[in-house]
Amino acid sequence: MAGIFGFYAFGEGRENWDSKKFIYYGLSSLQGRGQEVTSFAVYDHESNLLRWVSENGLVEDVFGKIKQEDVKGFLGIGQVSAYKDDYLIRVDEPVQLALAGDGKPILHENRQISFRIFAEKLSRELDEQKDPIDAAKKLIEQTKGGYSFIALTKDQKMICGRDTHGIKPLEVGAIGFDIGAIASESSALDIIGAEHSGYVRPGEVVVLDPLSIVRKCPFSNKTAYCSFEYVYLARPDSYLNSIPVCKVREMIGKRLSEENPVKADVVIGVPDTAIPFAMAYSEHSSIPIKLGFARTGRYVRSAIKPSQFERIIGVQLKLNPIKASIDGKEIILIDDSVVRGNTLRNTVYNIKRKGAKKVHVRIGSPPLIAQCPFGTEVPQEDELIGRALSNDEIAEIIGADTFAYLSIDGLIESIGLPKDSLCLGCFTGKYPEGSL
Repeated sequence: MAGIFGFYAFGEGRENWDSKKFIYYGLSSLQGRGQEVTSFAVYDHESNLLRWVSENGLVEDVFGKIKQEDVKGFLGIGQVSAYKDDYLIRVDEPVQLALAGDGKPILHENRQISFRIFAEKLSRELDEQKDPIDAAKKLIEQTKGGYSFIALTKDQKMICGRDTHGIKPLEVGAIGFDIGAIASESSALDIIGAEHSGYVRPGEVVVLDPLSIVRKCPFSNKTAYCSFEYVYLARPDSYLNSIPVCKVREMIGKRLSEENPVKADVVIGVPDTAIPFAMAYSEHSSIPIKLGFARTGRYVRSAIKPSQFERIIGVQLKLNPIKASIDGKEIILIDDSVVRGNTLRNTVYNIKRKGAKKVHVRIGSPPLIAQCPFGTEVPQEDELIGRALSNDEIAEIIGADTFAYLSIDGLIESIGLPKDSLCLGCFTGKYPEGSL
């Protein structure tokens, strides 16, 4: 999983814009999509060169190390990733470009190599086709998988696109007539003060050059938006494909209360993703909601950390139970998803250690049963606790008194799109026709 961002300045005096400041805030807002790597590239008009910065680490740390005068440019793209050493792709010939990508084109088993092949093909197509719209459109039509990308060329073109099913998101915005911006989520556009104007449609290509923005979208009736984006990956303040993420999560909480009711004293949500679930569950069940946890240190998205040790430490840092909210009470604990069950078991143990009488776990998604071939971090299938175990067996393993998932129908209805308009592969093991 990755977060990608592009900044493009138009008009007279555009060379006075400092793109890296906007990239910094854009990538910071997407940090939840990847906390291992930060990389960006800007176009330097004085030298007519693309300049790269790529390092393992958080956005604020990587940007804090650079000398501002060494990386100047009024055009730029950036990427954060959940994989170490997963940097922007650099291609030097025949057309020099930098490429940021989310998801995975199906060109190689390794995500980074797959995007390198994709970027090299784009460079060759740009050299042969001349028209960047036709070059990118041809490449997308030939490349299966679930992905979105933003490329910046040395001749000041920004080329953006999305797979033909629209599995991975890509949103568009602008600041007046001076700035164009592209991002994985609309929240990144909000943060830089851009007006969110819509999304890149499945299979669509958007090209920004010094004089215009051109869009071309082939006819497609194969939409398959990633359902896990709405459950966990995206920020709650984002819109994806014109759908407000927070509203979906509120609907999930409502459905959880209807599908899996239980008597209890308090509802608490696991920060931060499950808070909207818990609020809606409380509202529709008339069970009070309490602040259940306090965070220590900076925000850590534990589920996308690469090792079990880091995930457990992440949970400890962000999930210290508040004794006054839970002591002597029966608790409904709402979480967004469960993968291996280790971190959830640790959370339940800590709640009971702080005095909870009973803990009823409710999960705002169906069981994860399959790996994602499109770049979302889902472990090997034999590690997925929901693949072979019943709810009662999971409850026993994690130390909960009861345990229940949201149904697949409940997830679909919460998102508000037809089943055949969504990718549900990690929950069903079945992927969109023609995507692989």
